[in-house]
Amino acid sequence: MTALAAAAPAAARATPTGATTGTPTRTATGTTGTTGTTGTTITTATATTTTARTRTRSTAMTALAATPGIDVMKQVNRQFVTGVTVVTAMDGETPRGLAVNAFSSISLDPATVMVCVQRTSSTHDCLFRAGHLAINILSTGQLDVVGVFAGKSADKFRQVDWESGPFGSPLLTGSSARVEAEIRERLQASTHTIFICRVVHADVAEWPPMVYGAGKFFDGGALAPLG
Repeated sequence: MTALAAAAPAAARATPTGATTGTPTRTATGTTGTTGTTGTTITTATATTTTARTRTRSTAMTALAATPGIDVMKQVNRQFVTGVTVVTAMDGETPRGLAVNAFSSISLDPATVMVCVQRTSSTHDCLFRAGHLAINILSTGQLDVVGVFAGKSADKFRQVDWESGPFGSPLLTGSSARVEAEIRERLQASTHTIFICRVVHADVAEWPPMVYGAGKFFDGGALAPLG
C-alpha cells in the first residue's frame, strides 16, 4: 500500500509531451497498469493461499471424520485406570447387582454421581425401575467379589456379606467406600443408560481401594507417587 500511494502522485505530475494543460493524468496507463497488476497479484496470492488452507482443512476434517475401530477403542480404554464398583439395587425383595467401572462424581454440592450400565445387563431393568441404588467402591480384599458380580449367577448375594442401607439398597461389607443415592435422571446413550443420582448416604472405611487398568487389578494403596 505504501509503494502504491507513493507512485500515484508521481504519475499525476507527469504531463505527456504536447498534452494540453489540465488533461487528466491520474488515469495514465502506467499508473493504471501498476495498480491493476498489483491488484491481480494480490488476488491470485490470496486465492492460492485460501485454496491451500481449504485443502488442508478438508484433509484434517476427513481424518477426524474417520470413526476409530473397536480394537483401537479397546486399546484407548485400557490406558485409562479406574476404580472398581459394584452397583446394587433392590428388585422388590430381591437384591441385584453388577460390577461397574463407569462411575464418576459429578459434583460435591449437591453431592451428585453417575454410573453407566449396559442395557443388555440382567440388572439394568431393575436399576431402571428402582428409586435408589448403591455404589460400592471395592477394596483390595474383595477380589472374589468382583468375580461374583462380573458373572451371571442367579443369586449373587448368597456368596457375599451385605446389609441394607438407610434407603434399602444393598451395601457390601468390606468395601472401601459405599454410597447410596436417589436416581434423578435416566439418560439413554447408545447401548447404555446413564443414571444421574443424588447422594443420600455415604460411608468410608480404611481399606485401600482396588484399581483396574489394562485388564488387571491392582492395590490402590500401594501406588508409587510421581514427583
